[in-house]
Amino acid sequence: MQELVLKSDDFLVSQTDDKGIILFANDDFCKIAGYTIDELVGKPHNIVRHRDMPKAAFKDLWDTVKSGKVWDGYVKNKTKDGGYYWVYATVYPMKDTITNQTRYMSCRRKPSKQEIEAAETLYKTLR
Repeated sequence: MQELVLKSDDFLVSQTDDKGIILFANDDFCKIAGYTIDELVGKPHNIVRHRDMPKAAFKDLWDTVKSGKVWDGYVKNKTKDGGYYWVYATVYPMKDTITNQTRYMSCRRKPSKQEIEAAETLYKTLR
């Protein structure tokens, strides 16, 4: 598997509904993940979930944001062509003022090699 290393100015953004369905993805997210916007919108965000990611990390993410708090952490995602990339993600719960439904905004940037190594070590202890 080929690792795609983000550039320092890459900033991936997406928004999902409360079921994790993608409502919006910016150009950087589409470019890095290897999908067009049409291939992402309407699909579950786990379309980019890498099999190395422990389920416990995503349980923590959803438990945190559904309680109204901001979650942040390191995520290994897969690309459409089978590669992978690491991000430091911050996920914000927010209310849609028109529909009154909760939405989740995820903003992601390039992590350092040391941050990735620490996340890999931690994630080996989780499942």
